[in-house]
Amino acid sequence: MGMRLALAQIDPTVGDLSGNAAKIAEWIERARGEGADLVVFPELCLPGYPAEDLYLKRHFTEANQAAVRALAEQVSGIVALVGFAEPSGAFADPAPDLLPPGPDAPAGRPVHNSLAVIADGAVQAVYRKWRLPNYAVFDEQRYFEPGDEPEMISVAGSSVGLTICEDVWVPGPPASLEAEAGVELIVNPSGSPYARGKAGEREAMLAERATSYGTAFAFCNLVGGQDELVFDGSSAVIDRGGRVLARARQFEEELLVCELGESPGPIAEPLPELAEVYGALTLGLRDYVTKNGFRHVGLALSGGIDSALVALIATDALGPERVSCVVMPSPHSSTETQDDARRIARNLGTELIEIPIAASMEAYGSALDGSLERRAPTGERSDVDLMTENLQARIRGNLMMALSNRFGWLVLTTGNKSEMSVGYATLYGDMAGGFAVIKDVPKTLVYDLVRHRNGRAGGGLVPDSVLERPPSAELRPGQRDSDSLPPYEVLDRILEAYVERDQGRDQIVAEGLPADTVDEVIRLVDRAEYKRRQAPPGIRITAKAFGRDRRLPITNRFGG
Repeated sequence: MGMRLALAQIDPTVGDLSGNAAKIAEWIERARGEGADLVVFPELCLPGYPAEDLYLKRHFTEANQAAVRALAEQVSGIVALVGFAEPSGAFADPAPDLLPPGPDAPAGRPVHNSLAVIADGAVQAVYRKWRLPNYAVFDEQRYFEPGDEPEMISVAGSSVGLTICEDVWVPGPPASLEAEAGVELIVNPSGSPYARGKAGEREAMLAERATSYGTAFAFCNLVGGQDELVFDGSSAVIDRGGRVLARARQFEEELLVCELGESPGPIAEPLPELAEVYGALTLGLRDYVTKNGFRHVGLALSGGIDSALVALIATDALGPERVSCVVMPSPHSSTETQDDARRIARNLGTELIEIPIAASMEAYGSALDGSLERRAPTGERSDVDLMTENLQARIRGNLMMALSNRFGWLVLTTGNKSEMSVGYATLYGDMAGGFAVIKDVPKTLVYDLVRHRNGRAGGGLVPDSVLERPPSAELRPGQRDSDSLPPYEVLDRILEAYVERDQGRDQIVAEGLPADTVDEVIRLVDRAEYKRRQAPPGIRITAKAFGRDRRLPITNRFGG
């Protein structure tokens, strides 16, 4: 083969049809300038992915269709493969109206997840995705009708088979049919979201398909953040023997050019695991802020490990000039944690705002005094104690939202996955905000990520005292997280089994974890479902995050 191939690993914005079309046109020209015969774009790159119920809107699919046709008119001297949402019959010849006119047009008319073959000023062919995933974060059977025909095209004298993402994740059609027909290359535009370790698994799968079918594969993935999801890129070209010929960088836009049958293209090294997770969090936050039009973010900086990590990520994602850290000392705040909070803000170069809340706590207490006649028996922790602890968090939440209203900030919450799992968080308090950056990051990983970022900086961004201090929300004098929760090393093992692997109680205990602790953690996880439903969205970095990955009823007596 002598084809010159370009993979356009781009970061589109869902719903921005004109902006995405302009970006695609620009990258087509870049690829043509590199002498490419074929340029491949990611799955559904023109409307954006996942566009969810936008795909059910008639006017959206019509506009998407018009954008494909307008884009095609600009293309010459190269073949471009562009992902779009195709209403049924959109490219019939002669092309009929997309949908019946008027208010009686049926809602949810079948739409295909399609790939337009664009060349010589027109759409020359269309491939329709066969396999529509409907697990984990995927919900494609709600929106799309499956295709049922393989599609092969000729480019620069080479035969190329077309697939889209899930089409190659299991052996069989359509890729197997195209390989049997003798194609030399199978292209796979994808929208494959990031999870820890997935890039390596995905590349191993593609290598297995290449060697099994005896044909080269070209995988072009989306990059960028879309609400909870992050797409990591990692586009690659793999030869028929399973060898990587070219690989794009993770978490960055890139035009990857490779001369098939000649010398290999650039091969980016995969990031180490902690750098990869940190990169996903940084890109996810940056795109959420930028694509939603926010100029500035704020967060409550406590001097603890969680808010320290969020401050690090926010500063790396946006720059210190777009981050404000708010320190809100209470009567329970230790001098050490407050000093650490101020030191972190200074080290990062962010704005530091101080708002003491002792007077606010007193005012709340005075307002409530006449209504608090009930007391728990002597020696037991009372409901009043719990109320007071939560008031502290809710006062801080109110103040953060007040600053958001005044200055237009996006407030970042700082709760981690371990806390969100067991409900160790205050509704309308530390859960108050617009985006939960580390919502899917277990507590033990929080520590690893802070050490990783400190290491990159040569130390010093987050003081050692933050890493060494026993975890505490400072709810009351001398309070520690271990008063209410198992050690995080144990808790995270149970949560990984119960939440991410869907194991039952007996299976978890059989792994050597204490039965009474497992029972209590399962009870806490199930009971906290109502809190998680009210939490802000956050970045998915594990194979099963709270949200679209895990949909369980709030009212539920199954018990594990």
